[in-house]
Amino acid sequence: MGIINKAIFPVGGMGTRLLPATKAMPKEMLSIIDKPILQYAVEEALRSGITELIFITGRNKLIIEDHFDTSPELEQYLLEKEKYQLLKNIKSILPKKAICIYLRQSGPLGLGHAILIAEKIIGKNPFAIILPDDLIDSKIPITKKLINIYKKYQQSILCIEKINVYDSVKYGMVSSKSLNQVLGQINHIVEKPLPINAPSNLAIVGRYILNYDIFDFLKKTPKGINNEIHLTDAISLMIKKHTVLTYKHRGIRYDCGSKQGLFKANIEFGIKYHNLTI
Repeated sequence: MGIINKAIFPVGGMGTRLLPATKAMPKEMLSIIDKPILQYAVEEALRSGITELIFITGRNKLIIEDHFDTSPELEQYLLEKEKYQLLKNIKSILPKKAICIYLRQSGPLGLGHAILIAEKIIGKNPFAIILPDDLIDSKIPITKKLINIYKKYQQSILCIEKINVYDSVKYGMVSSKSLNQVLGQINHIVEKPLPINAPSNLAIVGRYILNYDIFDFLKKTPKGINNEIHLTDAISLMIKKHTVLTYKHRGIRYDCGSKQGLFKANIEFGIKYHNLTI
């Protein structure tokens, strides 16, 4: 059984839903209270036992690299001003045991293409994918739950939730055979179908644990919607030969790639975790 200690963070998107804020700033670096969206995703990975963080970047990648790098000038300034709590916060952004790897995606070529870029680094072990846009507030990190399920069943698994079927054009959609209250086995999966063509009201929501076999299927996957290579389409090929499980999470998800989701996350996290009031 391979160790799951690597996670891919696809952060090369254009962020068009949040323009003009994302014209010069990656959407993943927009803040929820006092931390960028991406840091919440990284913290989830670290709490789940991930130590190798693989960022698939696009333009403005230096902003992401700078955030997870040390900042001697800032640290010295905070030390001199005796701002010790802020200094502690800055130093805790990335533990010493974790390493960051940055790979460049040449353009908006699809999530599947982004994952394929990391093939050589992933090797022959299962790995996690975390889409930072989907911030999921859960006492036990969703990625940790998926890893624990993988350890038991040794099958690829992805996270799902029920949505309004009229929103199916925004998601990869699945139908699955129920195994228990939260687990299922995918029997059909499709990328962003019209509501009338959606196989169910179950949507994929930004967390995956995949066997390395997925790379073989990604290489066989033709370009789909918007001339991009979609991970959903590769998984559609995969389920013809392998079992792929679903986990219906019970956390609270915020679509931080949208104005409404980002606004809601700021309000609710501010109240719940920072004791802020309006």
